[in-house]
Amino acid sequence: MNAPERNLKLSLRRTGELAGIVRVNEEIKAIVATAFRINLMALNAIFLAKRAGNAALGFGVLSNELRRFAQDLTRHMSSLRDMTSGSVGSVTGVVQQQRNSAILAEAIRQSGDGVPGVREARKRGATRLAEQQAKLRALDLRLRAAVEETQQLVELGGVLARSAKIEAAYGGGFSPALMQVSTDFAEVIAQIKRSLEVLGKERLVKD
Repeated sequence: MNAPERNLKLSLRRTGELAGIVRVNEEIKAIVATAFRINLMALNAIFLAKRAGNAALGFGVLSNELRRFAQDLTRHMSSLRDMTSGSVGSVTGVVQQQRNSAILAEAIRQSGDGVPGVREARKRGATRLAEQQAKLRALDLRLRAAVEETQQLVELGGVLARSAKIEAAYGGGFSPALMQVSTDFAEVIAQIKRSLEVLGKERLVKD
């Protein structure tokens, strides 16, 4: 493979990585919006449980836990968003450095050692490129670890939603309304799980 073909392949790879980051950011936005929705749902569930009185004490406790879950989830997603915003700059830096390297390589090919300092500049560029690539790989590893941690949190949210559904059965006259709220919780958390699965498959660095 000659230099132009290699540079084109690298450029296409980085374009794919940038597209992956965009997809990650979109999924994060969706989860943040869903977490906000869970928070509102939990507040409504707490109010409903208070109206139901002693029959819905357990449901009220679980609604409070679901609200805390939504707040924790929002913090997790904010952290993920910060990571991906940094990765956009890293990928852009790698692309720019690769372009600079290609220009210097062409200058060396055409002039040999006729241009003072070109080889040294290319070596420095190669060092910076390796550093930027290492930084991007580290970001990728941190993102994947954070997604796995968030998935564990969402598993807890799923347990809370299922428990709320069980408690809803003891809500007396409010049981149908409580059951509907707990069903809504379960559906929204399932939606978050699907988004996290998408995030887990994305890679900021293409092999």
